[in-house]
Amino acid sequence: MNSSWKKTIYVGILWVFEFLALAVSLEHLGTKYNNPKAIVLADALDDATEKYLENSKSPSRKAKEIDNRGSHFYLAMYWAEALSKQNKDADLKKIFTPIAKELRENEAKINNELISVQGHPVNIGGYYEPTEKLVFEAMRPSKTFNNILSEIK
Repeated sequence: MNSSWKKTIYVGILWVFEFLALAVSLEHLGTKYNNPKAIVLADALDDATEKYLENSKSPSRKAKEIDNRGSHFYLAMYWAEALSKQNKDADLKKIFTPIAKELRENEAKINNELISVQGHPVNIGGYYEPTEKLVFEAMRPSKTFNNILSEIK
């Protein structure tokens, strides 16, 4: 295995560890503070992470392919789908069923918006003191994805 592939696999594994750590943290909070919603969120995140791995949605190191923003879109979509399919918390199911549907219906459009901004320098207003608005625009370039996420109340 050449070093380029090793770096790609390493980056993909780091994201998965973060997703798993978040799930374990939610589970801990749910158990320690008797919060069933946190446990449902944790279980759904585990399901989403499994689907993320099964569908190979780790970020690529090449321009015009899925990057960190795209891989996080897939995790969000899979998480929303898992929350919409669970039956332990009716409130979460009600909130995330339309979100999951919208994300799935707009998958191609969101991917296009995320991938189309790649391959050129990005101005964030400075390395040491970046401008929040410019960073937000660079890291969240999909208006469709942003609009869907803003519907979560």
